[in-house]
Amino acid sequence: MLVDSHCHLDFPDFDGEMDAVIERAGAAGVGYMLTICTHVSRFDRVRAVVEGRSNLRCSVGIHPHNVAEEPTVSSGDLVDLTKSDEVVAIGETGLDFYYDHSPRDLQEASFRTHIAAARETGLPVIVHSRDADERTAAVLADEHGIGDFSGVLHCFSSGPELAQAALDLGFYISASGIITFKKADELRAIFKDVPLDRLLVETDAPYLAPVPKRGKRNEPAYTAHTAEKLAEIKGISTAELAAATTDNFFRLFSAFARHPSGNA
Repeated sequence: MLVDSHCHLDFPDFDGEMDAVIERAGAAGVGYMLTICTHVSRFDRVRAVVEGRSNLRCSVGIHPHNVAEEPTVSSGDLVDLTKSDEVVAIGETGLDFYYDHSPRDLQEASFRTHIAAARETGLPVIVHSRDADERTAAVLADEHGIGDFSGVLHCFSSGPELAQAALDLGFYISASGIITFKKADELRAIFKDVPLDRLLVETDAPYLAPVPKRGKRNEPAYTAHTAEKLAEIKGISTAELAAATTDNFFRLFSAFARHPSGNA
């Protein structure tokens, strides 16, 4: 069994298709999905996607792209939203200096607010980092100095220094369809060195469909293609890779299995 540790099933791309998307995921061996909040103002829509579905859970947070347009929230505001049974993580949050859709100082302030909420709740934080390796590593180290928290670098496409910094802090690293892309040799080399017990797989659907689905709308069923490539990179069977990443997922997102309707 596989887990899609990061997708966006509340996006309009999936309107009217949820039952079919979940059915296709199951047929591909993807038993569980974590759908990720990117606008706290739209959290009710995210939560509605997972309500009544025992194999889906969600997070609460603000993507760094959206910080400037979203209402300012405190760590307490985020903590309050985690009291919904469906919420098992904080984020996604982090730093994106490639697009700079939101000012960098606001991104960092939001990032630290999310970490504070993760620390208070004990839920893992889901970190987005693009073209911000040094600053992401610095914030994570600084915040760990205040107090421990767990998390994952999702859709990892950064350099080896950030990967090692995150691993040193006990973080997990998640592989997306990018590892299947033709020009991703450097990224594949990084994933080859990531310990098996720190790996997750994801789609980031509807984005970044893996080969052989590249160019199409991504969906949780395609986690299987990323897992197959990651197993090849690690030199193990797909079954071994699936077992390890699923164990890792439930170790990190332990609240998923504790939900009353869960069957993990």
